[in-house]
Amino acid sequence: MLENPVHLGTGVSHFLMIGSGVFWTITYLLILRRGYLDKTYGMPMAALCANLAWEFIFSFVHPHPAPQLYIDYLWLLFDIGILVQYLRYGSKEFPDHLPRALFYPTFAFSLIFAALLIAAISREFNEYIGIYAAFGQNLMMSILFVRMYLKRYHVQGQSIYIALAKLIGTVFPSVLFYLYFPKSYLLILLYMGILLFDTVYFYLLYRHIKKEGISPWKRV
Repeated sequence: MLENPVHLGTGVSHFLMIGSGVFWTITYLLILRRGYLDKTYGMPMAALCANLAWEFIFSFVHPHPAPQLYIDYLWLLFDIGILVQYLRYGSKEFPDHLPRALFYPTFAFSLIFAALLIAAISREFNEYIGIYAAFGQNLMMSILFVRMYLKRYHVQGQSIYIALAKLIGTVFPSVLFYLYFPKSYLLILLYMGILLFDTVYFYLLYRHIKKEGISPWKRV
């Protein structure tokens, strides 16, 4: 449970929240763009389920105060777009040793379980802003993006701009909540883990695209 937050000025907290909102919105738009161009999906399924569940819960069940609430609405809208791409193209990457008929039930179960897990984390920690769940699933997402690249070993649906926007978009709330809760060692560990895996993901994509003889900065 988070206790005794340090008081921050409204201007500082709003700047960091909006900064996070801007860069994560860019991340979602770039994922949608690359998914459209490459005819694939650009977010791992478990990460997508966690995002959809978190955004729905903290938009409608335990709504955030503004301006974060409006950012949540926007993120949910974009994640629904990514969901459409996943449902359209994701079956091509479903494991061959499993019946294809399990594709949709697997997604539905994962989405429901993610929502229950996030609700349980909020109740367990008596924390209804979604901080623990957000950074926990963000770390999972960072690991899964690395895994997605290693599994595919190509950059379809991915770009260094997605990696960079995700990294910067997470630095903003990491700084914000470190300033609020400087003694939360669990959160500090999560911030560091996310930054590490986001940096690794950026490096892997940059190296792969460069090996193909393309400037990584020209592939948006």
